[in-house]
Amino acid sequence: MTTASVARGTMPLVDHLAEARRRGVRAAAAVLVGIALGFWLADDVLDVLRAPVEQIARDRAASLNYDTVTGAFDLRMRIAVMAGLVLSSPVWAREVFAFLAPGLTRRERLHALGFGLAAVPLFAGGCAFGLALFPHMVELLAGFSAAEDTTILTATYYVDFVLTLVVAIGIAFVLPVVVVMLNVLGLAPAASIRRSWRLIVVVITLFSALVTPAADLLSMFLVAAPMAGLFGVAVLVTHVHDARAARRALPGPDPAPSLS
Repeated sequence: MTTASVARGTMPLVDHLAEARRRGVRAAAAVLVGIALGFWLADDVLDVLRAPVEQIARDRAASLNYDTVTGAFDLRMRIAVMAGLVLSSPVWAREVFAFLAPGLTRRERLHALGFGLAAVPLFAGGCAFGLALFPHMVELLAGFSAAEDTTILTATYYVDFVLTLVVAIGIAFVLPVVVVMLNVLGLAPAASIRRSWRLIVVVITLFSALVTPAADLLSMFLVAAPMAGLFGVAVLVTHVHDARAARRALPGPDPAPSLS
C-alpha cells in the first residue's frame, strides 16, 4: 500500500475530526458567552426564585442563607452555568445536529428535525409551567412550620430544589415526543401503547406525586392533567402513523390484462 493511498484512506477521518473540533469550538464559545450573560443576569434570576421566600417572610421570619464564605459566589456560578447552557442551546444544538446530519438519510434528518421542533417548545412550556407552580409549592411546604418558628433556607439547597422541579416537569412534557419517536422507529406500535394506558396513568400519577407535595392534591392534578393530555395526543399521533403505514403496505391492484 502506497503512502498516497494511505493518505486518501485516512483523509476522511481527519476531515471528520477537524469538523468536530471546529463545531466544538463554536459550541464552547457560545456556551461561554451564555455563561457570561447568565452571571450578569444571576441577580434577576435570584429575585424570581426568592419571591416565595419574601412572601413567607411577611408572616414570620424567613430568609435564604449561605452556609459557607464562598456560598454566594458558588450559587451565582451555578445559576450562570445553567443559564448559559439554556441561552446558548440554539447554537450548540445546531452544531450537534449539523455534525450528525451528514450521516443520516433524508428521511432520518426530517424525523430528527420534526422531533426537535416538537420537543423544544414542549420542554420550554414544561419549564415555564414549573416556574409558575413552584412558588405555590414553596409556600405550602413552608406553611407546615408553626408561626413561632423561623424558616431558614440554605440557598444552594433551595435553588437546587427549584431547578430540579422545573427541569423534571420540562422533561416530563417531552416524554410524549419520545413515545412518538419510538413508534416512528417501529419500536412501539400504537396498539401496544394503547394497551398500556393503565400503566401510563400510574406512572404519570407517581411522577406527579414525587414532584409535588403529597398533601397538595391541586398541584398534583395540575401536573398530571397536562401530562395525561399530551400522552393522549401522542397515542392519537401513533395511531395515525400506524394506519398510514398499514395502508402503504397493502398491495396495489393488479394491472388490467392487456388486449393484444
